[in-house]
Amino acid sequence: MSNTITCIIPAYNEEKTIGSILDTLKKVEMVDNIIVVSDGSVDRTAEIGLSKGVKVIDLKENKGKGGAMQAGLDSTDADIILFLDADLIGLTPTHVDSLLEPVVKGNALMTLGVFTSGRRTTDLAQKVAPYLSGQRAIKRQLLNQISDLEVSRFGVELALTRFVEKKEVGVEVVQLPDMSHVMKEEKLGLVKGFVARLKMYWEIVNYFLKNPS
Repeated sequence: MSNTITCIIPAYNEEKTIGSILDTLKKVEMVDNIIVVSDGSVDRTAEIGLSKGVKVIDLKENKGKGGAMQAGLDSTDADIILFLDADLIGLTPTHVDSLLEPVVKGNALMTLGVFTSGRRTTDLAQKVAPYLSGQRAIKRQLLNQISDLEVSRFGVELALTRFVEKKEVGVEVVQLPDMSHVMKEEKLGLVKGFVARLKMYWEIVNYFLKNPS
C-alpha cells in the first residue's frame, strides 16, 4: 500500500517567501497535500496560501513553531509528514524528493535536511547545530509518540532529534545544496532580528533544561 504524504509549513509573517515555496511543492508528485499553518501572522501569509489552492490553518494567536506544527498534524492523517520552513530560499523539487525518498523507500524513519553551498552564514549555522534544521520528513508513527511537540515552541527540532536518538531510530542526513533561508536580522532589521534570535535560542535552551534526558 502506498504512503500518503502531507507537507506542513509553519509560518509567521512569511508573505515574501511562502508563495515560491508553495509553487515548488505543487510540482512534486510525491506530495499529496500541503498545509500552511499561519501562526498568528498579521501579513498576507494566509491569503497567499489560499490563493495557491492549499489548505491554510489560520491561527489567531501565535503558538510558537511546535504549536503550529501540531495544529497541522491534527488536521491530517497522512502516513509521512514533510516539515518545511516558510522562509526558504532556493527550494527545488529535487530537494523535496531527496528529503522524502529515504522515508518512502523505508531506508529511514526520518530524514534531516542540511543546507550546503547556499550562504556562508546559514551553512555554518547548520554545521554547528544540524539538529535545529526545520527540513524533515518523518513517519507519522514516530510523531504520534512525541507528547510535548506542541509546547516545545522553537525547541521542536531538538525535541524531534532527541526523541529519535533515545529510541535509536534510523535518521538519514540529506544535503540540500544551494539552499538557505532568510535570517531574522534580514526580516526584522538588525536589532529586532537579534532580539528574536535570542528569544529563539532561549526557547531551545529552556526546552533542554526542562528535558535534560
